[in-house]
Amino acid sequence: MPRATTVLPTSATDIGEVAPVFNSLRRLVHSLHNASRDTERRLGVTGAQLFVLTQLRATPSLSINALAERTMTHQSTVSVVVRRLVRRKLVKKTRAPDDARRVELTLTPAGIALLKRAPEAVQVRLARAIEGLAAADRRILARGLQQLVRAVGADAATAPMFFEEAR
Repeated sequence: MPRATTVLPTSATDIGEVAPVFNSLRRLVHSLHNASRDTERRLGVTGAQLFVLTQLRATPSLSINALAERTMTHQSTVSVVVRRLVRRKLVKKTRAPDDARRVELTLTPAGIALLKRAPEAVQVRLARAIEGLAAADRRILARGLQQLVRAVGADAATAPMFFEEAR
């Protein structure tokens, strides 16, 4: 782990270039955090759980692997979220009719009812905003974020779903 230091940008140019990045990251994290907290308070599910439910509504009868792809996360991560949703009877697991080895996930009536009163998942808005960027801008953003993640030493960390806490 890097040693704690107090060195910050010192020149006006450095501050002028770093501050907008800090402010944008703060706004983004704050927005994501607030949306997840509000979703949990209003609906009793986390933002990650709402995102999974919305993906199951969009494409019923998904396998865990297909759901992981739809949520842009790892299979083991989405499995934890699904397990919680199954426990709450918002999602049902059934064997695929064509392959008994494959499990399919579908919304239950309770899951459908919850989605009827739910706001749009913030992850959907974020994905749409990223998709709305020009392809070159998306590549630049991805490269810049990957470099930032490496520079702060977070590249080995897992990438859980936004604000899905271990319970």
